[in-house]
Amino acid sequence: MTAPLLTFDTTVGPLTIGASDTGLTVCSFDSAEEVAGRYPLEPATGAAPQWLELAREEIGAYLDGALREFTVPADLRYAHLGDRRILAGLDSVRYGQTTTYGRLAESLGLPPTAARAVGRAMALNPVLIVVPCHRVLGAGGALIGYAGGLTVKRRLLDVEAVDRTPQLDLFWNS
Repeated sequence: MTAPLLTFDTTVGPLTIGASDTGLTVCSFDSAEEVAGRYPLEPATGAAPQWLELAREEIGAYLDGALREFTVPADLRYAHLGDRRILAGLDSVRYGQTTTYGRLAESLGLPPTAARAVGRAMALNPVLIVVPCHRVLGAGGALIGYAGGLTVKRRLLDVEAVDRTPQLDLFWNS
């Protein structure tokens, strides 16, 4: 059996996701055929189908503004070895926050010149949205680079910036 891939429509366009026994391996704006051609997908076993279903549900809830933190684990097996530490560093950039490539490098103990390496890791992130590379901006807060396009990056940042907490109407009359 080949690795399970699931393509589904979202408010930001179609997504293709893939999973292993240990978590979500792919979240991409590319088609299933493109994903299968890019990554050395392994046979599906064990928990992979459950991770796909959980990821689909959580991504939908996130895009609707109803989820702030994913519980589906990211399996970064398709990220380059050197990029995994950088991608894991995104855990420190919480929902509704942003950072720059340079600040992320600095937070990981890397020199400021490593901003390019951080940018490369973000560009090659195999698990978009769940591993939130959309929260990383250019110097001065410039909106640059995203595999799904800048319109999608802006939309993801907008989802996180909107306060969806119901407000009490103190002047309501019956």
